[in-house]
Amino acid sequence: MVPSPCCGEKLKIIGSKERKLIKDCGERLTLIVRRMRCSQCYKIHHELPDCIVPYKRYESSCVEQAITKTKNLEVAVPAHESTLHRWRSWFHAQSAYWLGCLTSIAIRYLEDPVERPSNASQSVHHTLGHVVGDAPGWLATIVRSVANENLWVHTRSAFLSD
Repeated sequence: MVPSPCCGEKLKIIGSKERKLIKDCGERLTLIVRRMRCSQCYKIHHELPDCIVPYKRYESSCVEQAITKTKNLEVAVPAHESTLHRWRSWFHAQSAYWLGCLTSIAIRYLEDPVERPSNASQSVHHTLGHVVGDAPGWLATIVRSVANENLWVHTRSAFLSD
């Protein structure tokens, strides 16, 4: 039984929906994601596997590779250069927020937050590495922690034409 990230009450399965995902090899998958409603606050939540980053069409390992690598990305990640640039911009815009969220989560669960290095010139990405590590899957760790605490920032946008 999964508790609601909002209030901790029970979630009731109310259905499912398809979620399309592109893997790092370019293969397209269709996943079935459960939709659940909180019995207390009636908010709807989607149960996302670790390979999904909310509002991204590519699996988390693709986005992670685009953020950490700088050369020969076209070979490793089957996405256009403009997409890779958007992912990097998105990561840099969100990383300071995520660092604050992870620190807050550690304090909330009475764990010692990771001490920030005294070198203030380090990038936020480097500082995040002290918190979640730099082994493959570090982005999935951030996503899981922040999304499960209902702290994920909605970054999806829609363009309307006249």
